[in-house]
Amino acid sequence: MDPNVENGSMQGDEVMGWGKSLPVPSVQEMVRKDSRGVPERYIQEHKDRPVEAEMCPNSSEIPVINFSLLVNGDEDERRKLDLACKEWGFFQITNHEVSEEVIKQMKAAVAAFFELPLEEKRNYAMAANDIHGYGQGFVVSEHQKLDWCDLMFLVTSPPKYKKMKYWPVTIPGFKYVLSAFPIGDDITIQHMEAVEQYSAEILKLTEDIFANISLLMGMDKDALKRLHGEMIKHGIRMNYYPTCSRPELVLGVGPHSDVSSITFLLQDDDITGLQIRHEEGWVPVKPIPNAIVVNIGDVIESWSNGVYQSIEHRAVTSVTAARMSIATFVMPDDDVELGPVETMVDDYNRPVMYKSIKYGDYLRYTLSNKMDGKANTGLLKVELESN
Repeated sequence: MDPNVENGSMQGDEVMGWGKSLPVPSVQEMVRKDSRGVPERYIQEHKDRPVEAEMCPNSSEIPVINFSLLVNGDEDERRKLDLACKEWGFFQITNHEVSEEVIKQMKAAVAAFFELPLEEKRNYAMAANDIHGYGQGFVVSEHQKLDWCDLMFLVTSPPKYKKMKYWPVTIPGFKYVLSAFPIGDDITIQHMEAVEQYSAEILKLTEDIFANISLLMGMDKDALKRLHGEMIKHGIRMNYYPTCSRPELVLGVGPHSDVSSITFLLQDDDITGLQIRHEEGWVPVKPIPNAIVVNIGDVIESWSNGVYQSIEHRAVTSVTAARMSIATFVMPDDDVELGPVETMVDDYNRPVMYKSIKYGDYLRYTLSNKMDGKANTGLLKVELESN
């Protein structure tokens, strides 16, 4: 059986046209057939390989924010958030409001999808002109190096952007059940399974994080939410990283920053795979059970005039165990303008460093290129005149 993931068709769905990715072999299927082989196209150039010499000292760890203290107005915790955003661009949140059971069910739903036979997963393959569905992202050339990863990408909100033909609703956790009960004045009760429930709880987290970052940026607490436009978009990327016999040669995901405003990541509790760029080296992000990793994306970098910067990060693989992760990208409306907000500009100390550009244009530009560190953020920046 040919392990290539073939493109699907939209068949009546409205196409957003955010971008596209070329079809490539399923890494999971490739490893199932030959667990020792590493095809040449996955072997990174020497400069890009995850070598031990580039790692930061073991004492380096990203900040941990007590979310319960933060949302209850603790000023010390808000200062920790400010420092985390300025110096790291990444932090983990504990004592948050996403329940352990919802996290467990979300991870189980994603695991069940990747356990499906390849022929069944192909029913949800990415379309030729969009990025929803199953496959691999940012593949724009037949010659570029590939990631050691398969993925599933779904937009979970707002409803108008959801494309249910890519939802594997036969799997518990991906279903969406709407039930009406004659309680009082015909109140409608919604029952949400894992993916919808997790998305709803992440939306609440999003609003709380935005409120605190808004205040740190000198705005009212609802400002970042308003800046996103009519509806905040959430897209979930579910990653499967198979085992690799030569993990020192490959990358699960190459270095990149996120095109989001912020990103929430559920890691595997037992395997460290995420690494972030910090002070010219790489820092592994050690999992904390039930914690959620949060990182600043390119959008907030632009709005904050570079005070809070998106940070390069990558994923590495393991020789002993496969790994999964679940990234939720928070994005503004396509028509929203990027560029510094007034409170983050000072003509003398911090002049305008980023130009005005529509988010949809930046998103399409980024998705039309392979991931290459922070190269795409150059489109956002003002070209400074040389003396």
